Order: sequence, then structure tokens, then C-alpha cells
Amino acid sequence: MRRKVLLLMAGLLALLVLSACGSKSQESVRKDLEGKLEDLSGYKVNAKMTLAMGASPQVYDVEIWHKDPTYYRVNLKNAKKDQSQMILRNGEGVFVLTPALNKSFRFQSDWPTNSSQAYLYESLIQDIMNDKTAKFSSTKEYYVFETKTRYQNNHMLPLQEIKLNKKDLSPAVVKVMDSDRNALVTVEFSKVNFKANLNKKDFDTQKNMTRAQVGTPAMADGDNKDTSFTVKHPSAEIPGVSLIEEKELAIEDGKRVVLTFGGEKSFTLIQERRLTEPATVSYPADMNGEPVDLGFTIGALTKQSITWNQDGIDYMIASKDLTEAEMVSLAMSVQGELVK
Repeated sequence: MRRKVLLLMAGLLALLVLSACGSKSQESVRKDLEGKLEDLSGYKVNAKMTLAMGASPQVYDVEIWHKDPTYYRVNLKNAKKDQSQMILRNGEGVFVLTPALNKSFRFQSDWPTNSSQAYLYESLIQDIMNDKTAKFSSTKEYYVFETKTRYQNNHMLPLQEIKLNKKDLSPAVVKVMDSDRNALVTVEFSKVNFKANLNKKDFDTQKNMTRAQVGTPAMADGDNKDTSFTVKHPSAEIPGVSLIEEKELAIEDGKRVVLTFGGEKSFTLIQERRLTEPATVSYPADMNGEPVDLGFTIGALTKQSITWNQDGIDYMIASKDLTEAEMVSLAMSVQGELVK
């Protein structure tokens, strides 16, 4: 009897050891990710990004290319509206391309290392490495990390849940959450190729502009005389701040609406549509500030303003009182009509 008990205990102990061997620790996964990052020479990734910050969710197809160490190509496309925007980093700088407008702007910027990027694999790994208090769990298919983020609007999007496939540590799903743990940005990865054969020419600005314009409806149509648009208001609120005045101004070649907000802090939101330039006009024009991902578009952020273009309309928030994080939060929330 005693012999049977001992054999049973030995069997249970062996089972526990095998079980433990099959589930890696947080530190072990971190080391594996660090090794993965060191060996990474480039990749191609496809993903679907869903934004839940406006009145209705917005879905974007995202295509990401990366060549080590500093070449990037991120193409964001709204499938429903057939609109796309691309952010490039190559040897000449950081560029934001809007193919439908035939425009490219160049930034002197450290993007993408200066902030979290939910769709960039090495950025996710960096967030995991940087957060020593990150939570870790394991399921049958995934390793799951919950980490802090490094966004300019950190108070709006302070947390993210990162699911990695156990098989090859590739990204599966990323959810960027508010302080109440609501997922405001969700990125679902569908294709990950860690052995992509990319060269520097794949990140050439003009080459990518030309390729992106194939099949893209041009918004820069000189025959379009319609400058009307629906005025949008920010849904995010700054405590003690409210709308004071809404004024429409007739300008020579378009329409401009100026919303003035005041109270404990003040800012101005300008929305403008002009008769657009001929489709033959291209840049690159140097842009002040840092490129900032607003989800639905790429904006330019300075100490006292943030500017962006959406659906052919130029937007600018300007303020001497707001922080950069507050300006980004407001910009991200300018997606719908004011609900009265």
C-alpha cells in the first residue's frame, strides 16, 4: 500500500513538472522577445484597426512594412470611404502622404520611437520591456501582456493589452484602453511575415506616392466647386471649458468655420475647405511639429497647435493653454456632428 502511494505521488510530481515546463514565465517570454527583436531584419504585416471613439466604430485596413533599423511604411486605408494615407520613414526623413490630394509632407521627427504604436511589432515589444509592472497571463494560444502606453494623450489611452501567438511570438490582437478599460483602439493582425525581402527602394517617397495613386479617386479636382461641409465638434471635454462662439467666414476660394472655446482654458478649432489645387501639384513640403497618429488620419503636433486633414477638409486646434495631450484628445474626438 505504501509503495502504491509513493508511486502515485511520484507520478503526480512528474505531471506537475511537465505542466510547469509547458508554460513559460513572464521573464522567459520577455527574453524570447528580446532575442526576436535582435534577430529581426524586416517584416510585412497586415491588420485591421477599429476605432471606437466616435459615434460609430471606424474600421481601417493597415499594411505595415519595416526594414531594420529605421525604414518604415504604414498604409492606412478606410475601406468604406476608399481613402488612404501613408506614413513613411526613409533616409530623407519622415513623410506623410495623402495620395488622393497628391500631397506629401516631411517631418524632422524621431517617429516612431517617440510614442507607442499599436501596429508596430517592435514598439509593442518595447512597451513590454519598459513596463516593469506589466501584468502577464497565458492561455492555450496566447501570451498576454497588459502594459502602460507612451502616447501623448496618455491620460486618455493609458493601458494596452497585447496578445502574442505562442507559436512564433507574432502579434495577434492589441487593445488600447481608457482608464475604465474600454477598448478604444483594437488592432487585429491577419498576416505576419518575419522574413520579408525588402530593400531601401521600397520606401522611396515618390515611388510610394505613384503606386498609391493607382486606382485612388483624386480629391484634387479643379472642376469641383463645392466647398460646403458639415461642421464637426469635439466630443472630448476639457473641465471648465465650453463653446463660446461659432462663426462662419467666407474666404476667397472656400469656406472656413471658427469655433471658439473658453473658460478655465481657451482654444480655437478651425475647419476649412478650399477649392483644391490641380492634381498635378505635389510637394514635399516641410511640416513643423511631430507626426501624431489620430487613428483616422496623421496629424502634425506642435507646442501650441495640432493640424490634420480628413475627407478633404483642413482642421486646426490652436491654444496657448492646452497641453499637447489635451490637443491630441480633442483632435481624436472631432469625428461627428454636435449632439444637441
